[in-house]
Amino acid sequence: MTVWLTRITPDPRSRDARRDITGTAGAIGLHRRLMSLFPSDAGPDPRARFGVLFRTEETPTGTHILMQSAHEPGTANLPAGYGTTAARPLDPLLDALRPGLTIRYRCVASAVRKPGASTRALYNLPAVVALSGAAADEWWLRQLDGAGLKPLGLQSHPLDAVRGRRGTHGPAAEQHVRHARTRFDGTAAIIDPGQLRSAIAQGIGRGKSYGCGLLTIAPAPSTS
Repeated sequence: MTVWLTRITPDPRSRDARRDITGTAGAIGLHRRLMSLFPSDAGPDPRARFGVLFRTEETPTGTHILMQSAHEPGTANLPAGYGTTAARPLDPLLDALRPGLTIRYRCVASAVRKPGASTRALYNLPAVVALSGAAADEWWLRQLDGAGLKPLGLQSHPLDAVRGRRGTHGPAAEQHVRHARTRFDGTAAIIDPGQLRSAIAQGIGRGKSYGCGLLTIAPAPSTS
């Protein structure tokens, strides 16, 4: 299965692009836009069916959209003037993964924990509790272990939470969703390439329809 990485550079003159990046629909509006690039007959969970993960990144030239998928996106479906796109398969990178290789990584993730039932009842806690600071870092280190990686360096940066409605029709349209976000950057050594490939393909954590969970990697520069 080929994994595709697509970079979309929105044109600030495009009303559609501006609405997707800064509009009141938030990340779920951008999610719907990106899902329009894939076949519409994918069943009840098209995001999972096509392995769609994404995040927005602020660069010196403006906001970019980075999207990963298990199906080549139909970028021609974007509105006229939306922006420029560049898609490439990740197969050469994924095929080159081997134990001992040092990589750089980035992931915007929603770090949370689930309190036990008794603790929730005692303190009237929600089903999941957002983590920040050292607690979020500890959560991330556990995710790296599950992804077959040995951490070598870590920097974390809290980001604004993303919000939206769970759906557009019926009761889901009244259900508001909020995902706290932290951006994790660092270096790691590969322990298990198979686990890493699975983590890249499946994403990490919650909020994947809201721009969370995309793990991107690149070989770290040699220090020799």
